[in-house]
Amino acid sequence: MKVIAMIPARYEASRFPGKLMKDLAGKSVIIRTYEATKNSNLFDEVYVVTDSDIIFNEITSNGGKAIKSIKEHESGSDRIAEAVQNLDVDVVVNVQGDEPFTQTEPLKNLLNVFKEDTLKQVDIASLKIKMDNIEEINNPNNVKVVTSEENFAMYFSRSPIPFPRDKQYATYYKHIGIYAFRKEALLQFTQLPVNKLEAAEKLENLRFLAHGLKVKMVETNQIAIGIDTPEDLEKAIAVYKNN
Repeated sequence: MKVIAMIPARYEASRFPGKLMKDLAGKSVIIRTYEATKNSNLFDEVYVVTDSDIIFNEITSNGGKAIKSIKEHESGSDRIAEAVQNLDVDVVVNVQGDEPFTQTEPLKNLLNVFKEDTLKQVDIASLKIKMDNIEEINNPNNVKVVTSEENFAMYFSRSPIPFPRDKQYATYYKHIGIYAFRKEALLQFTQLPVNKLEAAEKLENLRFLAHGLKVKMVETNQIAIGIDTPEDLEKAIAVYKNN
């Protein structure tokens, strides 16, 4: 099974412009993410896929591999699909460019989903982490996921789900935006129309579910610090300083 990692990276970001080039303890956020992914030693190749000359040059000048997008894309998955279309690969892992604390064990567990899926019933695998803090649960920047007894995703939302009518049964999981796709599922995704749920929540993972793609969720306890705001960057810097 040939496995590669793709890191989609846009320079512009509505909430935190240029965040991937911000300094994180001596290196840019995108370099930190690239190195963390590369150092996992799980992938045949690791690429950053970008529409930005700034990010492309940042990666290649630091010895990394980058691919420049040909077309404009609405989502990171669309960007990756363009890049892998003609590559000989079985599984593609989409690592978010603003997730510099990507760790080896969760990635390994994602890949194990496909190694164990001999009947090829899983199209996509992704990560979830338990949340207990009510502010984190209510924060719409934290995407929540509910799953079946077999840990297949049933729904993703920016709202707190499930609704805690009886709190003793309410357990909340945050979706961590790392996906592992079978190549054919990724290419299929790009041909599917945006549905009303995706348009309403601005979550591309709802397109997977609306069109019947099977998304297997894997629980992790990794530190999940995405760089969405300047405050997130300060938290990330503090983590580096304390380690």
